[in-house]
Amino acid sequence: MKQNKYDEPDFYEAYKQMPRSVQGLKGAGEWHVLKSLVPDLVDKKVLDLGCGFGWHSRYFYDQGAKQVIGIDLSEKMIQTAREMTNQEGVEFKLGAIEDMAFEAGSFDMIFSSLALHYVNSYQDVVNNVKQLLAENGEFLFSVEHPIFTARAEQDWMYDSKGNIDHWPIDHYQEESIRQTSFLTDHVVKYHRTLTTYLNTLLEAGFSIERVEEPRPDPDLLAQNPEYKEELRRPMFLIIKAKVR
Repeated sequence: MKQNKYDEPDFYEAYKQMPRSVQGLKGAGEWHVLKSLVPDLVDKKVLDLGCGFGWHSRYFYDQGAKQVIGIDLSEKMIQTAREMTNQEGVEFKLGAIEDMAFEAGSFDMIFSSLALHYVNSYQDVVNNVKQLLAENGEFLFSVEHPIFTARAEQDWMYDSKGNIDHWPIDHYQEESIRQTSFLTDHVVKYHRTLTTYLNTLLEAGFSIERVEEPRPDPDLLAQNPEYKEELRRPMFLIIKAKVR
């Protein structure tokens, strides 16, 4: 069964308070890198997997896309996205990433922000994405970095005074469920190695155009000095791939 924490009241209320929820794309520390990888979207069709509040979907439409479809498993997310959106070319659908069903070759770009580490079968999603992309279509996505997801604790090690000491890595090669804490307890994520993220794309018939492990946005870093700890290890992995 697919986990849907975002419709749980406590989780949803906590998520609404996050900078990326309040400020939109400007509050996302990886957006400055992700934005640079978005291709020319004029007259293109885009699918946004795990669209959340629809920030990316609206941005893509504003960049000239003629149609953007965002899908998300959370009813609360879809409802909020619809309430925040007035562009006629942007549509939001309720559904799981794993169950997306469209005609082959329907999209010029398929995008996903920080959603695929919640999906059990990454390989199935990649194969489906490949079928849904048109000739020369592009797949651009971000996930939590494997260094970040390797341990279920997803936290620093601290010294005896409670200061950050280092970021530990363990069980890296064990690809499986990690039940962790994110806003609330018992959040299910799936750890995969960098090898799996990349080779699955190659095996499905993609060429890899770019791989990024983004540093925090310099502007956000200047506004929030506590973000300096994010320079010590990558939290996000961004991959851009193209149909061969």
